[in-house]
Amino acid sequence: QVQLVESGGGLVQAGGSLRLSCAASGRTFSSYSMGWFRQAPGKEREFVAAVSRSGISTTYTDSVKGRFTISRDNAKNTVYLQMNILKPEDTATYYCAASPLRITVRMTDFDYWGQGTQVTVSS
Repeated sequence: QVQLVESGGGLVQAGGSLRLSCAASGRTFSSYSMGWFRQAPGKEREFVAAVSRSGISTTYTDSVKGRFTISRDNAKNTVYLQMNILKPEDTATYYCAASPLRITVRMTDFDYWGQGTQVTVSS
């Protein structure tokens, strides 16, 4: 079992930055690849970014490439999402998730999910 708790969300103006954190319980954090997803009101949950177990490999959805950076610290059981140059369309609830696969973008491959943290970007 892995429990995930996100933090770091908030209200920010367009062009600003936020860093989301996701703290994982348990001693097997490094056995999981990690991902960030988001869900805006009235929309389906979508993939944002993922990082491999070691942290070496990363992948992003096109709309955040060059603006967002996913990273992890296995010693701290934490995954991060650095979000820069935020846009109003980034407004959503952001979720972190854990997958037993090496790295994946598919929601169905993630076994554990956090409760989410709200990010609101004002124009």
